Amino acid sequence: MTTSSPSAPKASPKSSKWVWAKRGMTVLCFILVPVLVFMLVKNLDWQEVKHALSSYKLSTLLIGAGIVAASYLTFASYDVLAKRYIGHDVPNRQVLPLAFVCYAFNLNLGSWVGGIALRYRLYSKLGLDATAITKIVSLCLITNWLGYLFVAGTLFAMGLPALPEGFKIGSTGLQIIGVVIILLGLAYLAACRFSKKRTWTIRKQEILLPSFKMALTQACLGALNWSLMGLLVWSLLPDKVGYPTILAILLISSIAGVITHIPAGLGVLETIFITLLQGQYSKGALLAALIAYRALYFLLPLAIACVVYLVLEKRTRTIEKHREADAGTGAS
Repeated sequence: MTTSSPSAPKASPKSSKWVWAKRGMTVLCFILVPVLVFMLVKNLDWQEVKHALSSYKLSTLLIGAGIVAASYLTFASYDVLAKRYIGHDVPNRQVLPLAFVCYAFNLNLGSWVGGIALRYRLYSKLGLDATAITKIVSLCLITNWLGYLFVAGTLFAMGLPALPEGFKIGSTGLQIIGVVIILLGLAYLAACRFSKKRTWTIRKQEILLPSFKMALTQACLGALNWSLMGLLVWSLLPDKVGYPTILAILLISSIAGVITHIPAGLGVLETIFITLLQGQYSKGALLAALIAYRALYFLLPLAIACVVYLVLEKRTRTIEKHREADAGTGAS
């Protein structure tokens, strides 16, 4: 006498879409990412990069590398904060390298590759579903730009950087923008502190307001990361212009890079720095500093991230197999 096993439950449309989404991200990561990295490397003038780096003292480059490490650790902490926000059980020893890889790819290849596709792929292989990963991506995005609002708003409201004559926006317009974006940041903090309604549903995605303490942590982490980026550029330039001005120019160039949708802001960063600092530095000094900045903050982490990514793929594949084996054992 044989016993018939219960038929397997049919996959829901939602889970079926998630499976196809993961397959799409696999294709993206294993085909598009290498192509984009190759194009980025191919279009670089490596002789120019080598010449720019060789013009600096070793101590300056080591200090710069330390600033880079501090900035990437700060950014990776966004994902640790997101872990507290949604309460998932992926250990920090896996979260931190994952976030590092995503940030490096995000800066060099664009947010759709690093900030979104890689996060969804790697976190899904660690057992998180689409809803949880969406919340992680959202919180990290808000953390980054909340810090931007407060740092940029403060500097712009102070009249930094001094804009050359002929700029349409003018110094007064920039100060008004500064005040407005500070108010936007304060509005978010106020909502987290005083709002009685804590959850909203938009397109079937539940949005949960973080606590006021967590929102303050977001603001501090975001502000620290932007400040470290500005500190790196300032450390690579001759001591002529103050750090607040250099940071303010970097913040303007960063938002310009986002608006133009150019990966790594290639050309945008250089154009804005040369335009706003003409007369303060020679064009050669500015370009050398910005090339060194790109090498230290973009290219070096990307090279490391490529290796770390392969390690993560191997580890997450092992974790995934163990999870499937455990699930099969439980079902038998």
